[in-house]
Amino acid sequence: MKKQRSNPNSFSRLEKQKAIDALLWKNFEARNEGVFYKLFQKQGKGDFVIQKANTPEGMYNFYSIWVRRKNYSNMKYEHIREISKDDDPLYHWEEIRGLFSSFDGELLRYILHAKIPLEKFIRYELASRGFDEDHNWCGFEKAKKIWLT
Repeated sequence: MKKQRSNPNSFSRLEKQKAIDALLWKNFEARNEGVFYKLFQKQGKGDFVIQKANTPEGMYNFYSIWVRRKNYSNMKYEHIREISKDDDPLYHWEEIRGLFSSFDGELLRYILHAKIPLEKFIRYELASRGFDEDHNWCGFEKAKKIWLT
């Protein structure tokens, strides 16, 4: 049975990358709410916690950590290995890994061999749902212009 994290916004000092991953996902999810989150670390290289960006510096002896990364275009295999080994994976990584782990191996090899553009398939699927980048209904024609151009 998978152990559950008591506070999904709190990470040990050994989980810095996981805390950054959680922060990026949390800010993506909150993009329409006008809320922005930051990563804070307890003084003395302690635990990490995700709080709203307007949390004052030094509150509860935590200090903000600057997170530079905006995307995963330079993700390394070591990061993927750490995600795969995690006993308590973040929701989005568990879902993304699940997509690929359930694929037939020959299909995965064919996708790589034939250089099938997965991004185009994703864009086509999103266009066919009729929502914009912020998941607001915009209609199918506008969604096509957003996702397919």
